[in-house]
Amino acid sequence: MNYFEAIILALIQGLTEFLPISSSAHLILPSAILGWEDQGLAFDVAVHVGTLLAVVIYFRHEVVALLSAFFASIFKADRSKEAKLAWMIVLATIPACVFGLLMKDIIELYLRSAWVIAATTIIFGLLLWWVDKNAQLNKDEYQVDWKKSLLIGIAQAVAMIPGTSRSGATITAALYLGFTREAAARFSFLMSIPIIVLAGGFLTTELIASGETVHVGFLMTGIITSFVSAYLCIHFFLKLISKMGMTPFVIYRLLLGVGLALFMLQS
Repeated sequence: MNYFEAIILALIQGLTEFLPISSSAHLILPSAILGWEDQGLAFDVAVHVGTLLAVVIYFRHEVVALLSAFFASIFKADRSKEAKLAWMIVLATIPACVFGLLMKDIIELYLRSAWVIAATTIIFGLLLWWVDKNAQLNKDEYQVDWKKSLLIGIAQAVAMIPGTSRSGATITAALYLGFTREAAARFSFLMSIPIIVLAGGFLTTELIASGETVHVGFLMTGIITSFVSAYLCIHFFLKLISKMGMTPFVIYRLLLGVGLALFMLQS
């Protein structure tokens, strides 16, 4: 890896982690089209740190309120809406953890192909379009209950299939349940925090076990670039979705999926 590759890959990770367009579909493109080698575990950890910092800092007030209410609910029986939302985020995290433990090897062996990514990019893009056009869009994230939380959590687990998009799947599920676009996005982004922490922790343990050489310059490039791109992505996505809806992202997913399929047919 050189610095140009590090910047491009970190930009891709930062932008696609929170947009409903599938990070795996984009991260396969440099290797498939340009022949770039895998960036390695250390760089994966770095971009996870960058995206985590972005979402935590952007939602810093909500994160502090949710954490305070969560611990207050344990020690002081807090029943505030913040405490309820915090517990719903915890509940929504469980399906992905279980699915990841049970299906990780199967996904790595059989589902990380360009054909699977092209198909899921198109299929889940169309599902997002249908839900966005037909949903009621009248609830905020504080109206989530355990059933809604679990369903969105299952969508997050399904999104471990490459090409699905974690944010795309969770936003689709939240819209289907009647959340406004902004509330669906906020809940999806807040849900990403424990998942990114767990994924980053898992990658860190693998990195330590592997004894892989760490290049500090590449790591700092990955952290800073992914942080800046993810922070800006979150900010502008939340500003724009109420005006333009999900259609532009659906169109982009369809073009990406078809383009990837055509590329595979010609290669």
